[in-house]
Amino acid sequence: MIKVLFICLGNICRSPMSEAYMKHIVKENNLEDKIEVFSKATSNYNIGDPPHAGTQKILNKYKIDFSNIYSEQLSKKDLDESDYIIVMDDSNMKDVLKMNPSKQVCKLTDFIQNCDHDYIPDPYYTRNFDLTYELVSNGCDSLLQKIITENNL
Repeated sequence: MIKVLFICLGNICRSPMSEAYMKHIVKENNLEDKIEVFSKATSNYNIGDPPHAGTQKILNKYKIDFSNIYSEQLSKKDLDESDYIIVMDDSNMKDVLKMNPSKQVCKLTDFIQNCDHDYIPDPYYTRNFDLTYELVSNGCDSLLQKIITENNL
């Protein structure tokens, strides 16, 4: 099983949106038995909380299921067991590399061609959930293609 882990600060906006969208496209591509997707927080601010209302609203708009997604804090074990570790910004990258400097970590924007953003802006602060969704969906679409190609799926 290929494990894909999305990480952001609180695990209520960007990473659960990425988790839900990625699970959606994994299901569309009939790869649920080959790819497992989850998300975690670098902080402990929102542990146990469901996705932010803005994240829920945008996922509902696109009919993407987010049931059973609740904020969880990242552990070293999560990093050790993941094949693809995807962060939303440089701060997340630093936090992850402090926990496990030997793992390869990428920003989700690394997978978006001609991207005007170096990181996924946090809609908790920007309130622009549409932009976040656009970047998340583009990044996840490209990431899934990379996973399919690299793993001959």
